[in-house]
Amino acid sequence: MFTGIVEEIGKVSEIRKESNGVRLGIRSETVISDANIGDSIAINGVCQTVESINGDIFTVFVSRVTLDLTNLSDLKAEDNVNLERALTPSSRMGGHIVQGHIDGTGSVLAVNKSINAIDFRIGCSSKLMMYIVEKGSVCVNGVSLTVVSVFEGGFSIYLIPESIKKTNLYSVVAGNKVNIEVDILAKYMEKMVTNDSTKEDFLDRLERNGFLG
Repeated sequence: MFTGIVEEIGKVSEIRKESNGVRLGIRSETVISDANIGDSIAINGVCQTVESINGDIFTVFVSRVTLDLTNLSDLKAEDNVNLERALTPSSRMGGHIVQGHIDGTGSVLAVNKSINAIDFRIGCSSKLMMYIVEKGSVCVNGVSLTVVSVFEGGFSIYLIPESIKKTNLYSVVAGNKVNIEVDILAKYMEKMVTNDSTKEDFLDRLERNGFLG
């Protein structure tokens, strides 16, 4: 489990293609400092398992399924990637609950850069949009962000200086593919209100507590 608060920007040092996936070598400083084989590290928001460590480089195996679902398939040597270690019991919950299980990708429609901020408009499928709401949380390339607005077929986000400085989103341009993980709480909510065995009781409790008119 992660929070979507990126710890550092790593760099792709090696890509080895194999029949059923690829092995990535990632150069880092912070996340590798206490990493062990078998640990989970989010790469652009994708939870991956450390296979080996050699100096400042750790390697992971990215399966074909993951390549098909995420933008890790677009990586090239020397590309920058967002990195975050898995939560520990004492970690601060600075972002929101992020699993590192990407739900799909979106396409950057527009980027508007100003002195201290960047506005993005991102298009994605209706399947993902049903879980994305204004002022809700969404994870883009492993970065926990607040949705500024939603529109037909997409949503907008706003990057503050800290997010610009500490993530690779500063280099994203229109047409790029980004990894999207929707809020897991929205998925649970959907299941509760669509499951006949719990829907009636759930709606009744909402009404009793003043959430429904």
